[in-house]
This record gives sequence, structure tokens and C-alpha cells, in this order.
Amino acid sequence: MRFSDPNTAYWFWVILIGILAGFLAGKLMRGRGFGLIVDLLLGILGSFIGSWVFGKLGIATSGGFIGQLLVSLVGALILLFLVRLVKST
Repeated sequence: MRFSDPNTAYWFWVILIGILAGFLAGKLMRGRGFGLIVDLLLGILGSFIGSWVFGKLGIATSGGFIGQLLVSLVGALILLFLVRLVKST
């Protein structure tokens, strides 16, 4: 993987932040989790959901690491909540 390409570096950071957000969301959500791997994958998907939700609400972050982590964490929490809601029924 070559990090000289801006798109490669961007996707690397999106995935890395999504993994971190998934880990944190798995720790913050109460109850029995799905396991580390699934929480991490849901965190990656949640980062895209968080970006979409914040964009629709017109909320902009500073664009730094902490801002993107918070957006990804919110998205991961939303996704974990919805998945657990569906799984429990």
C-alpha cells in the first residue's frame, strides 16, 4: 500500500478511526456485545453513517482527528443501537 496517494492515506485513516470508534462504542454500549471483530466492523460502517448524519444535520467538525473520531463514534453508537434493537426482536 502506497501512502503517497492522498486517497490511499484518506481511506487508511477512515478505517483506522472507524476501528477505534467501533471499539469505543462496544465498550460504551451496555449489555452483551457482538464481540470485538463485529464491533470493529460496525465501527467502520458507523463512521460512514456518522458522517452522513452530521452532514444531513448541517453539523461541521473541525476536520481533525478528534472531530472525526466523535463523528465516527456517534455513527457507531447509532448503528450498534439499531443492530441490537433488531437482534433483540
